[in-house]
Amino acid sequence: QVQLVESGGGLVQAGGSLRLSCAASGRDFSYYTMGWFRQAPGREREFVASITRRSGTSYADSIKGRFTISRDNAKNTVYLQMNSLKPENTAVYYCAADGALSTIASRKISDYDYWGQGTQVTVSS
Repeated sequence: QVQLVESGGGLVQAGGSLRLSCAASGRDFSYYTMGWFRQAPGREREFVASITRRSGTSYADSIKGRFTISRDNAKNTVYLQMNSLKPENTAVYYCAADGALSTIASRKISDYDYWGQGTQVTVSS
């Protein structure tokens, strides 16, 4: 069993920054592709960013250039640095782990096996 715990969400004004963290349990963290997804009220959960064990990355077009995903395998932690935040970025952000040991930074929800509880990000106008 893998447990993921997100932190770092909060309320920020448009143009501001937040850094989300996801702390993972288990000794196999360094082998997992890790992803960030988000779900806004009344919307489907959508892909934000992902990172492989070798730090290959994928980003949603809507946030590319503003958000950066990174990982620290020694700390079993993945991060999402969010800059130039916009009101449309308001959502619950979820951390996920691909337990299939993929070598690609997947954008597909179905490729991820473990999910955190989420952390709320609210961006005011």
